[in-house]
Amino acid sequence: MDRPARLHALTEELRRAGDRGRTAEQLAAQFEVTARTIKRDVAVLQSSGAPIWASAGPGGGYGIIGNGTLPPVNFTPAQAVSVALALTAFRDAPFATDGRAALAKLLDVMDSESRERVERLGAKVWIRRDADTASAEPRVRRVVEDGLQRELMVSLRYVDRDGERTERVVEPHLLAHTRGSWFLIAWCLSRAGVRWFRLDRVSDATLTGRSFVPRDPSLFGEPPADARSVFER
Repeated sequence: MDRPARLHALTEELRRAGDRGRTAEQLAAQFEVTARTIKRDVAVLQSSGAPIWASAGPGGGYGIIGNGTLPPVNFTPAQAVSVALALTAFRDAPFATDGRAALAKLLDVMDSESRERVERLGAKVWIRRDADTASAEPRVRRVVEDGLQRELMVSLRYVDRDGERTERVVEPHLLAHTRGSWFLIAWCLSRAGVRWFRLDRVSDATLTGRSFVPRDPSLFGEPPADARSVFER
């Protein structure tokens, strides 16, 4: 999670905590950073005018001052895509229609730039439900999601179906769910071509910090006829 997204999530967590507040250690564990990073983030929020109190010593922590309010809540593009993905995966679940209506209202109040970012990120994810999903390591999944969203190359340690271990640097272009697994569809620099990587077979993933220019979508083919886009109505 990059810093702007973490600052947004941090303010929302403090809002939810109410008068109870949260300690730096609790927040550090939740966001997988150090307590020192949390303290710096809170200082940035306070300097921008956010009504956050800070208490030192045992039992201390951070919270929202009195009935102070923060700016109106807006979803990040990744959060909006996550909601849309859940609704697509469970479109027959109770209240799914209401969920779609709520998501539509959310998108309607977003500014045009944010809506464009949501649509661009959403176009990179599709799902085909057909069986139980094999699980990827949470940290691996977060790195891949970050690379996809920020258009940064990712270094993978991968174990193929024959047990062969390789290290690849890839451009993450799409995420797809099919045959009971999530796949990263990427341009592999080692093989100079498109490759599919089952996420549960990725043993480690690291952002390289190197950006890439998205390639022609036609290189990656078309989803199966029974696959659904995240934003399919």
